[in-house]
Amino acid sequence: MFNEAVNLADIFRGGLPYCLLLTLPILIICSPGHASEFQVMSMIKFDVNGEYLGSRSSAISLEAKSLYTWSTGRHCVLARLLDISINDLNKIRQKAGGLIIMLPQDVQSLSNEVKDQVLMMEQQMLTQSIPVPVYFAPFNRELDHIINDITSTAIDNEIRNKTALVQLLLSVNANGYHVTVDGQNNLANKNSKLPVIQGESFPNQFVLQHIDSTGEGNGLPLILITANLKTFGVINDYPLNADSAVLMALIEMFSKLHTTMGTIPKYRLGFLLSDSGLLLNFQGTKKWLEMDENIASQNVEFVLCLDTITQSLIYNQPNVLYMHVSKPPKEKTSISNYFKLLKSIAGHYSENLTVEGVHKKINLADSKLSWEHERFCMKRYPAFTLSSAKSPGSPFRTTMFKNNESHIVEQLITSSKIIAESLACYMYKIDPFSDIFKGHAVINEDNIRPYLGLKSILQNNDIRDGFEKYLKNVKIFYDKPDEREPDFMFYNSIDAKLSIYRVKPAIFDLFLTIAISSYLSAVYLVIQFFPRFYGLISTSSNNFIRRSIRTSPTALKRK
Repeated sequence: MFNEAVNLADIFRGGLPYCLLLTLPILIICSPGHASEFQVMSMIKFDVNGEYLGSRSSAISLEAKSLYTWSTGRHCVLARLLDISINDLNKIRQKAGGLIIMLPQDVQSLSNEVKDQVLMMEQQMLTQSIPVPVYFAPFNRELDHIINDITSTAIDNEIRNKTALVQLLLSVNANGYHVTVDGQNNLANKNSKLPVIQGESFPNQFVLQHIDSTGEGNGLPLILITANLKTFGVINDYPLNADSAVLMALIEMFSKLHTTMGTIPKYRLGFLLSDSGLLLNFQGTKKWLEMDENIASQNVEFVLCLDTITQSLIYNQPNVLYMHVSKPPKEKTSISNYFKLLKSIAGHYSENLTVEGVHKKINLADSKLSWEHERFCMKRYPAFTLSSAKSPGSPFRTTMFKNNESHIVEQLITSSKIIAESLACYMYKIDPFSDIFKGHAVINEDNIRPYLGLKSILQNNDIRDGFEKYLKNVKIFYDKPDEREPDFMFYNSIDAKLSIYRVKPAIFDLFLTIAISSYLSAVYLVIQFFPRFYGLISTSSNNFIRRSIRTSPTALKRK
């Protein structure tokens, strides 16, 4: 191509130089940076009694901004959980385009004040609908560095003292980030269902023959013990199921007791475990009470509900076990007698643990209940709840964070011992300080720890195997949402991948556009006016050569 060119201007009339001049600089400037990838967990999405809770969206492709620099719906806020306040959350859910939260590295090491802030924030998220996508990321040093980079509080403070021109140049030179999360569509899970499992514990057959002629023990009043598996929190995970662990330990201990105890019991024991708790408004218990085959259709002495029997994030809390009732029990009633027995046994076996009663009326105007025993009280069953939480609004009841597991197990062993001893003394009418559960029937860590990590009755057979091993009349019921007016609904939710790209800010695009336009204009002008410029240079050169030739002979003659 160069050989065929008549003059230098023909070089620029070819195709190759145009491509090289126009594309190479642009490609070098606009080439994308390397993406950093992180595993993130989507915020939970569920419906209860027609109320939509959790995050409703999933996909994100926005510019990343800090908690202090975001301003529009085109920004995705990237922040630490410890830095976000409830006021920040309310602003983000109304105006921002998305929210990505990095969880703390070690919750146990946080101060009491910060733990309170984390728990309140978590509870706030679970009680409202958030229209923007929300994801949680485990602590990661690279992600922490990115958050620090986009925050740049110190740099912002310096910029305020600079001139307008310097501020503009620093803004252009700054780095930004673009976040992308390919979230799945939030489709309702039409196969949503809540399992409820029940079973009964009977004395040995020899003892039962002294109770009635059938030897089945159905003539005895029933003491029902209930608990709920916490299958999710603010994310689709729940690290601690202390209540179900205590219930399974009681099942095992009373099974051993009934095989060795020769005394005739005055009551039979029933156990109920559901996948629905406070967040689902105890929907499984409601469905179970409507079933004709439930064991509570017969004579019920009282119902004991376990709810947050120990706090999963303990920090200088009073070691108190509260008995919550809907109305103060009258003297010599079953609940009053058991409360006195429980209080005296707690004082005998634990110097630090005390038992207190709390009374709260049922608000019939509110469709959302505070405690599970309210479901039974509305059906005229004498019921109460044992909990380490004094208030129904305690954030400990729904938190996904936990403290040292060994300390939690130690507290659960003490609580299980006190509840088991009080129930045995009540059932067999024996001395409160008999210390029944000792020797082979002692409650230890092996009875508690295997059940702390349970997720759902649907996901494993450990619960069903335990019920069938130690109990009789074991049945599983399923509550499915109504097609027209569902009481609850779950949504398909899976872990996603967060991609963060290092990019320039929007103002840099403006400057880049101006620079590229100037560059293209210069190239255009050179191409258009080069022949004229070349001709001018050629003419000037020829004239200079001619003048030099004319003057050279005269100079030679003078020599």
